Amino acid sequence: MAATPVWSVDPRTGKQRGQVAAEATPGEVDAAVRAAHAARGALADRAARTAFLRAAADLLDGAADQVVETADAETALGPGRLTGELARTTGQLRAFADAVEEGAYLDIRIDRADPSLSPPRPELRRYKVPLGVSAVYAASNFPLAFSVPGGDTASALAAGCPVVVKAHPDHPATSELCAALLRRAALRAGLPADVVSVVHGFGAGLELIRHPLVAAAGFTGSIRGGRALFDAAAARPVPIPFHGELGSLNPVVVTPAAVAERAEEIGTGLAGSLTLGVGQFCVKPGLVLVPEGPDGDRLAAALGKALGETGPGVLLDHRMRDAFVAGVRERSALPGVEAPVPPGPAGEHAVAAGYLTVPARTLLDGGPSYEVLLEECFGPVGVVVRYADGREPAELLGRLGGNLSATLQLSEAETRGAPGPAAELIAQVTGLAGRIVVNGWPTGVAVAPAQHHGGPYPAATSHSTSVGATAIERWLRPVAYQSVPDALLPAELREGNPLGLPRRVTGT
Repeated sequence: MAATPVWSVDPRTGKQRGQVAAEATPGEVDAAVRAAHAARGALADRAARTAFLRAAADLLDGAADQVVETADAETALGPGRLTGELARTTGQLRAFADAVEEGAYLDIRIDRADPSLSPPRPELRRYKVPLGVSAVYAASNFPLAFSVPGGDTASALAAGCPVVVKAHPDHPATSELCAALLRRAALRAGLPADVVSVVHGFGAGLELIRHPLVAAAGFTGSIRGGRALFDAAAARPVPIPFHGELGSLNPVVVTPAAVAERAEEIGTGLAGSLTLGVGQFCVKPGLVLVPEGPDGDRLAAALGKALGETGPGVLLDHRMRDAFVAGVRERSALPGVEAPVPPGPAGEHAVAAGYLTVPARTLLDGGPSYEVLLEECFGPVGVVVRYADGREPAELLGRLGGNLSATLQLSEAETRGAPGPAAELIAQVTGLAGRIVVNGWPTGVAVAPAQHHGGPYPAATSHSTSVGATAIERWLRPVAYQSVPDALLPAELREGNPLGLPRRVTGT
C-alpha cells in the first residue's frame, strides 16, 4: 500500500505548497520509539544535555529567517508574531540548559540515620530520575513554542527523556525543519540524533500513546482530542502520565468600580486580547462579565470600536475556519444573544473579529442550549455577559469547569486588599484557574520559574505546568535509597557530593 502523503498547505489560499513527508506506518513509529529508547543512556550525561539544548537554541536562531518564513507560509501568523515566538522558543531551551547545569531540579534530599527517633530512622537519600521515552503532541497555534522545539520537548529532553514528536498537520514543513536542526544539535553535542524524532499522521499519534516503551506524553490541543489520548494512556496495560493542555474559556470579571473608573481602557484592552493571534491563543478571554448600566455601555462601545478597526484575519486552517463560523452561528441564534459587532466569515479564507452579548439572567435560566456560551470558541470572538447584581457573577463562575486563567478587572481602591467583594472573587477564581490575572490580560504567558500554565480539568489533565522551569518535573519520578553503601549510590547522592549539586540534608 502506498504511503499517505503529508502536504504543506497555505491557509491564506487553501492551496497545497508541496509534499513534505508521509504518514508514519506502525512499523515506522515502532522504529522511532525503539531508537529513542536506545538513546537513553547517552542522554543521561548532564553536560551533554546542557550542550545539546544550547546548541539547539543556537541553530534555531541561526536559521531564524528560514524558520519564520516556513512557519508563516503554513500558519499565516505573520513574521512579527513568529519572530517573537522563535525568541521565546530558543530562550526556553537555554533556560532548561541552565536548569540542568544547576541541578536543583533533581530535588536531592538526604536524611541522616537517627536511631534515637521512635521508630528509628534509617539513612535515606532521594532524587529524581527520567521516566524514559516521551511522546509530544504538537500544537496547531504555536508552531514553534508548543511544537517540535517547544516547551514539552525542551523540558523532557532537559529531564533526560528522549522525545518522539507527533507533528501537527497544520505545519509539517516547519516541523521537519525544526526536527532537522534539533537532530543536528544532538550530533554536535555528541549525542545520537535519535534523542529527537518526528512522525506524522493521526494513526501515528495513536500508535505512540500505545507503544509499550513510551513512558509519558505531553499534549496541547482540543478537549476532544486530548481526552481521547488521555483515555488511551490510562487504558494501557501499564498506564502512563499524560500531561494534556485542553480547552479553556478564561473568564474575565469586570467589577462595577473598575468599569466606572476606566471603561474605555478595559474595552480597548479586551479587544486587543481577543484578537491577538486572530483569537487563537489558548488563554484568549472567551467569557467577560460586565455590569449593566451606562459604564458597561461605555466599555461595550470601546470594545466595539476597537474590534471594528481590526481587519480580517486568516485562521490556521480551513477546518478551524469552518468550526469558527459554525460556532458563531450557533451561539448567535440563541434567543437573547446579540452581536453588536458580528464575527464570522470575511471572504473565502479570512474571518472577521467580533463579540456577542447576552444578559446574565438569560444565560443562567436559558437551559441546556445556552451551555454552548460557556464553551471555548476558537477564533476572534468573545461573549460579553451583562450582569445586574453582585450575585450573578458568582453564580456564573460556579457553572464553569477548570481554566488556564481567570482575570479580574478591579478599581484602584479594590486593589488595596481590603476585605470585600474583590477578595471574595479572588478566592472563587482561585478554585477555577491555574493563573489569576488582575488588571491585565491573560494573553502573553511569561516563561519564568514562577509561571503556571495549566489548571483544573478540562484546562489540563494534570496539575503540572507546560511553561516555565518547573515543567521539567512532568518527566521525572523520585527514587529513595535506604541504607545503601556510599560506593553503590548514584554519583548525585554520594556523601562527598562529587558533582557539586544543591541538596537538602536533614532539613538544611
